[in-house]
Amino acid sequence: MNNRMIAAYIESTIRHVVDMANTITHFRMPLVGYASADDPDFAILQRTVHPTHKLPRDLLYSARSIVSFFLPFEEHIVRANAQDEERVAREWVVAYNETNTLIERITSELIRRLSERGIESVSDPPTGNFDRDTLVSPWSHKSVAVIAGLGSFGLHQLVITDLGCAGRFGSLVVDVDLPIRKATPKERCVYFVDGSCLECVLRCPAGALDPVDGLDKQLCWERCQRNAAKLKEMGSATVCGKCAVGVCAMVSSV
Repeated sequence: MNNRMIAAYIESTIRHVVDMANTITHFRMPLVGYASADDPDFAILQRTVHPTHKLPRDLLYSARSIVSFFLPFEEHIVRANAQDEERVAREWVVAYNETNTLIERITSELIRRLSERGIESVSDPPTGNFDRDTLVSPWSHKSVAVIAGLGSFGLHQLVITDLGCAGRFGSLVVDVDLPIRKATPKERCVYFVDGSCLECVLRCPAGALDPVDGLDKQLCWERCQRNAAKLKEMGSATVCGKCAVGVCAMVSSV
């Protein structure tokens, strides 16, 4: 299989696992992007995110490419979480948990199938892999998605793709060259374009977003923990998502 065939195989596998997921949560068409393990932007993350942020070869010594994918939620999940200014919608909590499980299923299936073809690969968990003091992840799936050309960061520190920001990201490091199409940088956050949108700031019930200071991770995390305490019966519910249901939730506004 040449690199284009491998990429097509990866994309069809992702779609197949999503189609067969049998989840309550429904998704729109997944987005998939690729980056070179040698992309200099990975080293920049050690300055812009945290000095401990891993490089692709920290995960896989023989790394040559990175696969990034986005599972966008269907619109009714966004609408449900937008209805109440304070209370996180049960649909959003279910989507968060089911999508994290689905991402693990996708990466496990890719690792197995690629291994059968002599390709080594490795992934990092979709959630929970962050330092509880700094609230920084050693492998940021969102930052990887930006390097792979899937989107750009908004004021809310979520990645806005051409299908919006309401969804979840996963990634995989592989030891094979994949067809890299370096995307032309595109600003998708309306605030960063002309300052005309502050919807995510106004929707944040924790007051964790500010146009000048950006995201206060501690305030955001405290809010998510309070939500989890209220929704213990739903399992892991350290979520909020109010900043993710504005004009950039479903499609790029720029």
